[in-house]
Amino acid sequence: MESAKPNRKMQNASYKSVDEMLGFLPDDELKMTIFLRKLILDCIPGCQEKLSYNVPYYKRHANICFIWPASVTWGNTKTYDGIRLGFTKGFLLSDELNFLDKGDRKQVYWKDFTDIKQIDADLIKTYIFEAVVIDSELAKNKKDKTVNLFNKL
Repeated sequence: MESAKPNRKMQNASYKSVDEMLGFLPDDELKMTIFLRKLILDCIPGCQEKLSYNVPYYKRHANICFIWPASVTWGNTKTYDGIRLGFTKGFLLSDELNFLDKGDRKQVYWKDFTDIKQIDADLIKTYIFEAVVIDSELAKNKKDKTVNLFNKL
């Protein structure tokens, strides 16, 4: 299959849909992406799946997590292998197992997988469920602040 044409300097392709992006992936990345995608969609009922930076992001009130296959590069160089499951508010997750990689990032934490056998579905679900609770709490707090501000007017 021919890859999509690049339209941005920082990425090697530009996709119109998640399905188009999936069609571009090599088999090993495709299997892991589909597996994680199903986990996310099962754990976050009613979430929106949307391409951002040419990879799928999942949100309810705000972005919760994303799946970034290594084949969808940022810049001209592939910087890791496999796929990356990222949490946009990872810094708020209780990561007592130190499972997530933080790198030099302040908010986004992630875990890279190079083989589908490395993906512990039950463990991933606990992180997803906690991320959903955080998303709901942040949305509620934002709404409460807006209501309080409106009431003061």
